[in-house]
Amino acid sequence: MSATSDLFSKLLVQPDFFPRLPQQKRLYEVAKVSIHLGQLSAGSKLPSSRELARDLGMARNTVIAAFEQLMAEGYVTSAQGSGTYVANLTELKLAAQVMPAPLASEVPGAETTLLSRRGAHITAFGAGERFEIFPFVPADDDFSSFPFKVWQRLQNRVWRDIHPDLLDYGRAGGYLPLRQAIAEYVAASRSVKATAHNILITSGTQQSLDLCAQLLADVGDTAWVEDPCYWGARRVFEACDLNLHPITVDGEGMALKPADLACDPRLIYVTPSHQYPTGAIMSLARRRELLDVAVRKNAWILEDDYDSEFRYTGRPLASLQGLDKDERVVYLGTFSKVLYPGIKVGYMVVPAALADAFKSALYDLQRPGQLMVQAALADFISLGHFATHIRKIRQIYGSRRELLRKTLAGEFGSQLNQQVRISHEESGLHLLIEVPDHVDDVALEKLAAESGIEVRALSAYYLSLPVRRGLLVGYAYVTPDKIVYYGKILASVIQSGLS
Repeated sequence: MSATSDLFSKLLVQPDFFPRLPQQKRLYEVAKVSIHLGQLSAGSKLPSSRELARDLGMARNTVIAAFEQLMAEGYVTSAQGSGTYVANLTELKLAAQVMPAPLASEVPGAETTLLSRRGAHITAFGAGERFEIFPFVPADDDFSSFPFKVWQRLQNRVWRDIHPDLLDYGRAGGYLPLRQAIAEYVAASRSVKATAHNILITSGTQQSLDLCAQLLADVGDTAWVEDPCYWGARRVFEACDLNLHPITVDGEGMALKPADLACDPRLIYVTPSHQYPTGAIMSLARRRELLDVAVRKNAWILEDDYDSEFRYTGRPLASLQGLDKDERVVYLGTFSKVLYPGIKVGYMVVPAALADAFKSALYDLQRPGQLMVQAALADFISLGHFATHIRKIRQIYGSRRELLRKTLAGEFGSQLNQQVRISHEESGLHLLIEVPDHVDDVALEKLAAESGIEVRALSAYYLSLPVRRGLLVGYAYVTPDKIVYYGKILASVIQSGLS
């Protein structure tokens, strides 16, 4: 075996040396590393492809393919009948390309040094690691209840009768039949004033918020947000360099004070039908006040109606947009909460005067697609499957909500209403368990996690100093037997915190 073959073989047997790459790519990387490290000097001759294949136990075509890639990138040269030689790379800096770079997590402080100040601030929250499917995670839906066979049949039909237009990006704000179906649905269920023209299909609420922030506000403008506030909206606005002004939330929703009115917002973000995370429902008086303020201050209201379908007693509440006579409200909805998260389809109802500009920006900035999915979803709604599915899961979630409330109430006993309060709003996908102000709800969240329960501390959602403490407890993605089992454990964790 030649010295070069021996060098290559020692690297190839290392288990962490590109183990998932095909053989020809691994051999290419071996040669490249050896050249950069100076273990193969400029002008040195490489073994023939036949010889190297024999020494390394590889197919000759594999070696030839690796040599061809090295030659194409200038690492080696070849002369007819003379052989393959290492090229002169003295003009290159031998650093980052040598070996697989260490992960940022292996270098202390690497993430913050690589990111901008804004990037470091945005990623500090670490939502990707925290929002997984575990018992009692708030705002998650039970997508196992989704009618997969019906959905598969509708998708198959779209693919059988495929139209070339459905394979394009989609320049008109989304698939027209889906926009028409949504317009009819939100008008009937939420009293939203909409036509297909002023509806845009997005990849979800996050994209909708980002588009609003970019088109309706400039860097440094002020956005009023609820306090406590949905973390996803907060991150979008911070990423767009807006100044966040927190507005206190009480039992009637966003509560404006004289100090707030002294500040002029460009955007006002609200979840009036079921405030996230407190569950408060904005009163009619507050809704009218907010609409008046938006007109006076030339501001845009972003109404996030993220879980309006889940009201378990009576009809769903009318939207804030439905009361808007001056067209200052952008209405945001999503299918991720009622179908399954990965569908990544949301929608916006924008004032008619903004529709063309929003469609143009959506295409220019985001290049929207998924028209095949949108076509299947349009059929899913128009054929009645959507309404059937909502009725089914509304019943499932309502019963789970009641079971969780009863389980917790039974465990807390006399502590209920004295030290512990459980939210009573008949809507949404989570309960709020409030505890006394002296209790550390973040510590309770960590204690629950040690028992395999993922809940969220209410205080973590505040931008200003927290005025209430408690835990957000989701019940949608928990079967009844687990609700009882984990509910008792959660009550025990909270009781330990109280004492």
